[in-house]
Amino acid sequence: MKIDVLVAEIGSTTTVVNAFDRINGAEPVFLGQGQAPTSVLAGDVRVGLQGAVDDLCRNLGAEDVQYETMLATSSAAGGLRMTVHGLVYDMTVKAAKEAALGAGANLHLTTAGVLEEDDLEDIRDIRPNLILLAGGTDYGERQTALENAKRLRGMDLDVPVIYAGNVQNQNRVRRIFEGARAQLYITENVYPRLDELNIEPTRRIIHQVFEEHIIKAPGMEGIRDMVTGSILPTPGAVMECAKLLHSQIGDLLVLDVGGATTDIHSVTEGSEEIALIQITPEPMAKRTVEGDLGVYVNAKSLAGQVGMEKLSKELGLDVPTLFADYRPIPATPEQFALTEKLTWYAASMALERHCGKFRYTYGSNGRVTYADGKDLTKVRYLVATGGALTRLPGRKAIMDQLCGINSSGKLLFPKAGKLEALEDRWYCMASLGALSRAYPDAAVRLLRQNLSLR
Repeated sequence: MKIDVLVAEIGSTTTVVNAFDRINGAEPVFLGQGQAPTSVLAGDVRVGLQGAVDDLCRNLGAEDVQYETMLATSSAAGGLRMTVHGLVYDMTVKAAKEAALGAGANLHLTTAGVLEEDDLEDIRDIRPNLILLAGGTDYGERQTALENAKRLRGMDLDVPVIYAGNVQNQNRVRRIFEGARAQLYITENVYPRLDELNIEPTRRIIHQVFEEHIIKAPGMEGIRDMVTGSILPTPGAVMECAKLLHSQIGDLLVLDVGGATTDIHSVTEGSEEIALIQITPEPMAKRTVEGDLGVYVNAKSLAGQVGMEKLSKELGLDVPTLFADYRPIPATPEQFALTEKLTWYAASMALERHCGKFRYTYGSNGRVTYADGKDLTKVRYLVATGGALTRLPGRKAIMDQLCGINSSGKLLFPKAGKLEALEDRWYCMASLGALSRAYPDAAVRLLRQNLSLR
């Protein structure tokens, strides 16, 4: 069977392939999906990839599948492990963090100011795939970023370094890294002026560096034997899809509750009224990842945060006993009930963390209201992706509850009745994000089909 494009999503445990055809026509089609266990830890990603392709063949009733192009996203081999280093935490560090998270990184270390010996030891222990160095507005403070560049150079790591700080330092930083094993990439300052974020150039170069270096990760060396097109970090591909969808329907938020983490991507400029009282700048496209909110790997931790007794009372079940046989895919009505309740709590807690809030100060002139964090008041669509929110029987009820989460009015979030829930029915937003890089028109048409948009 001949098809146009396969997109592989290589996860930490499962590899999924999505098949698309008629990609250059007026009506591109999603043919189907296959999956298999990821084989990176076994030493060769191609085994799992081929297994997913074989499963696709069975699902399509075909003897084999011949594709013109294979694209890929990956969160295997630890995903995109990054460390980020800047000058002031609420300024250059925050801007660099937003760039890294939006590109799909797993942030393992964030520092402000001059790197201390303990920080350097942490970097060695983390063994990042990529280091992002920022610091100083353009034509502002210079010395911290230069000192950090020297200390990183002195570590003699074979790890790519991106410099996205004060433009005046670019030539000095180049000289510092001359002859280093670490390959240096220089891009625009992520924080060129006070209260101005410029993160898109850094996001783009993070994707470029990821693609160039992921093929060197253990178990991933053979990926180029099968993948003919681009390779993106999976969360970065979801962000690409979210931005593409924003161009079609406007302000939105994408929610993915997973086994280990809960990811949120929002794309909105917010309202002019809130902007007048906002105390720090926020990016239009923002990602947060909550490493303690998952419904399998971190299920017991999440349950502990909610309270075992509270969960048992709400469900009318003995939750500690249920955890004795808790599974990644529920098998009984009781397990489904627990997973759905945990999904609700993971999603609602992650939303509250992602969302900005009204704050108040009190002085001689009375109470002053200001806005702190991401303004989501103009969001009109809440998009569900990931296994929990696209496969659980009770997913619609969970999404309906989430749409009404701002009952107190304290969050910078739409009031009840203002949000419409959409579902990633094919569970392929990451694949469509990867597809959009080469086939944007086809990706738009497929995305609208997937979300049942007219």
